[in-house]
Amino acid sequence: MKTIKLLVALFVVAIAIPAQAQNADEVLASYFENTGGMDNWKNLQATKMSASINQGGMEIPVTMINTKEGKSIVFADFQGQKIVIMAFDGENVWSTNQMTMQAEKLPQESADNAKLQANDFPDPFLGYKEKGYTVEYVGTETKDGTETHKIKLVQEPIKVNGVEEQAITYYYFETENNVPIMTESSAGGQTMTNTMSDYEEVDGLYFPFSMTVQGGIPLTIKSVELNPEIDATIFEMPAAADKN
Repeated sequence: MKTIKLLVALFVVAIAIPAQAQNADEVLASYFENTGGMDNWKNLQATKMSASINQGGMEIPVTMINTKEGKSIVFADFQGQKIVIMAFDGENVWSTNQMTMQAEKLPQESADNAKLQANDFPDPFLGYKEKGYTVEYVGTETKDGTETHKIKLVQEPIKVNGVEEQAITYYYFETENNVPIMTESSAGGQTMTNTMSDYEEVDGLYFPFSMTVQGGIPLTIKSVELNPEIDATIFEMPAAADKN
């Protein structure tokens, strides 16, 4: 009798594992379909988002540009000065030193991690199997009063302060439209939670226009441009500052 029970238990586990994977793929397929279609997302070459960050009651204009090549830049207009919060030119990560107002290269670890994430435009779930990522349907969970599908995404390991860590992010897709409203990840022993809401359509694709980032900083999207003309030199660190 014990042998029969064991066989039954093993059979249940065997059929449950592919069922979980199928559920995750179903949620993701619905997500891409509801936000504009898989083909349209695959054909996206670049985005330019104009936004504002509210810090201490001060509204700071921010621009975010990302490309399919993996290049990216985020810069703020602070009191008439352009401050590069972070930029990646395909090889180096750099930013503006707010003390000297000069561009400076960030540690190689930042560049190595950025290279790993370079193929995640416009969404890490797009073609995740080809990238070597894995997803797991964890179950349903209520977040801020909303029922969600919880999906675990495992990407390539990254380095944090010289220590290699598995890159794991939990995505919470609200069950009505299957769009993500929250992510949770951890690095260096710290947990980071971001939220997304107020999805709006831009040329057939849907983007969240209200977010919290960096552990709770409100970010409001003002506009989104798809496939804009981009001066490639915007990603490059000024030559005079590249001394490393």
